[in-house]
Amino acid sequence: MPAPDRCTLCYGRDLHEFAVVHDRPYYRCATCMLTFLPPEYLLSEEEEIERYRQHNNDPTDPRYRAFLSRLIDPMLPLLKPGSQGLDYGSGPGPTIQVIMQEYGHHVSNYDTYFAFEPMLLHSTYDFITCSETVEHFFNPASEFGRFEWLLRPGGILGIMTGILYDDATFADWWYVKDPTHVCFYRPETMQWIAEFYHWELTTPHENVAIYRQGPDMPR
Repeated sequence: MPAPDRCTLCYGRDLHEFAVVHDRPYYRCATCMLTFLPPEYLLSEEEEIERYRQHNNDPTDPRYRAFLSRLIDPMLPLLKPGSQGLDYGSGPGPTIQVIMQEYGHHVSNYDTYFAFEPMLLHSTYDFITCSETVEHFFNPASEFGRFEWLLRPGGILGIMTGILYDDATFADWWYVKDPTHVCFYRPETMQWIAEFYHWELTTPHENVAIYRQGPDMPR
């Protein structure tokens, strides 16, 4: 298979083959440091849905709620009472909506397969949560560009994903073994996103990134 001609996040062309894992080649972009799988190795829609249906995300499961709290707790002090939010990639068992409503915030669920409501993408939001989702993006450039439009001035974007902190462990990393995970972000990648979109970045926990859009961003 020919090598990809550009990065799926920054469209940079300085790419090299980073690793081959289970006969799937992963490429690294020298500009934004994204590691990604070429398009020809992506799963079909049917294969993705089947994999996602295996997820057991239960809003009543205290362990799952504790897991999500690593993303939610740092966001709460940044939100005004009654904020409007979007859980982007809510999956088959949406839970962030339930938790945020307990704190008085209003959240809509959007998911390509399980909560496909395109009209939600024509509104803007005070905050967006994106938990265990950005690693599934076939075209992260398009998705992050969408986030920029969806966020109101001063809005908050909360992301939780497995950050690739140690390149040496990539081939044995459990995150790579999930065939629906197709792009992987280093800390430098998260910083590149902040700089490109002029967002303020904080990292309150491992694998968590909180972005704040500037208050005077043009719409």
